[in-house]
Amino acid sequence: MTSRPRTSEKASRFTESVIREMTRLAHKYDAVNLSQGFPDFPAPAVVKDAAREAIAADINQYAVTWGAKPLRHAIAADATRRWGVNVDPDAQVTVCCGSTEAMMATMLAIVDPGDEVIVFEPFYENYGPDAILSGATPKLVRLRPPAAPGGEWTYDPAELDAAFSNHTRAIIINTPNNPTGKVFTREELEHIARLCRHWGAMAVTDEIYEHILYDGATHVPMAALDGMAERTVAINSVSKTFSVTGWRVGWAIAPPDVAGAIRKVHDFLTVGAAAPLQAAAATALGLPAEYYRELAASYTIKRDRLMGILTGAGFICYQPRGAYYIMTDIAAFGFPDDVAFARHMVTDIGVASVPGSSFYRDPASGRTQVRFCFCKKEETLAAAEHRLAALRVTNA
Repeated sequence: MTSRPRTSEKASRFTESVIREMTRLAHKYDAVNLSQGFPDFPAPAVVKDAAREAIAADINQYAVTWGAKPLRHAIAADATRRWGVNVDPDAQVTVCCGSTEAMMATMLAIVDPGDEVIVFEPFYENYGPDAILSGATPKLVRLRPPAAPGGEWTYDPAELDAAFSNHTRAIIINTPNNPTGKVFTREELEHIARLCRHWGAMAVTDEIYEHILYDGATHVPMAALDGMAERTVAINSVSKTFSVTGWRVGWAIAPPDVAGAIRKVHDFLTVGAAAPLQAAAATALGLPAEYYRELAASYTIKRDRLMGILTGAGFICYQPRGAYYIMTDIAAFGFPDDVAFARHMVTDIGVASVPGSSFYRDPASGRTQVRFCFCKKEETLAAAEHRLAALRVTNA
């Protein structure tokens, strides 16, 4: 008798990505994909041209493990200008295979098994597996939906205070936030910064949507706050800002000693990001300020368009102030839970969304929520509007 190979206990503690699963179901049922957050419109021509030119120029071999020099310098210059804090491209910047790898490399570099990491909930689904793989113990702090339309997602300051302890190694702050669209205010970030300084914790900031803001919202970099440059790891990417989610070019900016640990982990995870795409990413970061203003303006139109479509179809919508997602309440449709509703949507209505439970540790917390994305061209949104006409409210 032979024994069967076994898989790790860690791998048994999380599922495949629900977001990516919904994209596969969208393909299977020919549904309009408003689930996974990738634009279905072209990236800027100048950025695509730069990638082609880099390949033609034979920039096709390994870059320096922690990132090609032109890109590291572009990242550092951009951060220095916007943060008002000097960033050393040679000591602080690590280029990774997307912000996903940057987050995983950071967690593995700073967390020991049993350390506690604070995460706001609902959270981007990758953070759960990141905690498990790094051995962290997650401490969740709840973001509560607005009490009235147009309001803000908020947390209880006392709940956050209580989450910190001598075991806290880090807190993850995703702002603008996926899935809620919350943009953390300066006051909230100052509160978090005080706690980090008091307890000796790191702030790990996922700032990938920093240029996608609405209604006068302002992105405040944590590293720019007093005493936080030396205890912040800022994670970002070209994926969302430049509509190149498939390129997988991201980075982590960290204090030099922390960056050294991240670089070691990154080296043995992936060696490095694609060299010609790093060259093109450096070009992207050199685009003028007008590009970012036009980006936010175009997404404001798309946000308002999808808000109108979903509200007209019977959803209660929480208006985002950043990123390109809309969280909704589905109680009016009378389904037992979010998963059943999302399945009905993709198979019978022909529109793919993401069940809210995938953003919570306890699935019951997201039972009446689903998330939609609006990083889509008008034809896609119009097709969704047409199909959603078949949806029926049962608990009006």
